[in-house]
Amino acid sequence: MQESYYDIFERQLKNLGENNHILLHSCCAPCSSHCLTVLREYARVTVFYYNPNITLQEEYNKRKEEEIRLIGVLNEEGLGHSIDYVEADYEPGIFLEISKGHEMDKERGERCTLCYRLRLERTAKKALEMGADMFATTLTLSPLKDTKRLNEIGLSLQEEYGVPYLVTDFKKKDGYKHSIELSAKYGLYRQDYCGCVFSKRDREIEKKLKEESSKE
Repeated sequence: MQESYYDIFERQLKNLGENNHILLHSCCAPCSSHCLTVLREYARVTVFYYNPNITLQEEYNKRKEEEIRLIGVLNEEGLGHSIDYVEADYEPGIFLEISKGHEMDKERGERCTLCYRLRLERTAKKALEMGADMFATTLTLSPLKDTKRLNEIGLSLQEEYGVPYLVTDFKKKDGYKHSIELSAKYGLYRQDYCGCVFSKRDREIEKKLKEESSKE
């Protein structure tokens, strides 16, 4: 029987050593909450905050501040390895450029694939620059994200940049549920869209349709 992504993930974790260093791309504090509680038991983790898809500056800053706050809280708890933080420049123009022609794509469509690769490639480059032993992403926690596509992109970047990619499926074993529990525990700011203006637009349309439907 073919190994699942979660089986591969567990096997890779068991092969990690105390001094290994993982560069973890994080989309937001709620998603990283579960991922960090798992990974810090096995290795040192640096959170890499690179999210040009968050196209509103205010939203970007709010999510970034929550990420930093969460890392501080987790480090204060003193469980497992310490967690570091590094961020890239805020570059929404790059995301908008790759999205041209894909403005009306549905979630998990080609626009999302381009966005996955944009963020994962920058993470792979940063991992190479920092000398990290592996790179990974929190994106596989979300039920709205395409885990297969994310892992395929990560593995292709592993070949391209020579930095091992940590295959994940963080939503498994109630990972997503755990992130919701941790968000409540730490009072984290949660959002109902990925961050881009297109996702925000679609979510607002969905809400309006539900409201109209409930009035009928």
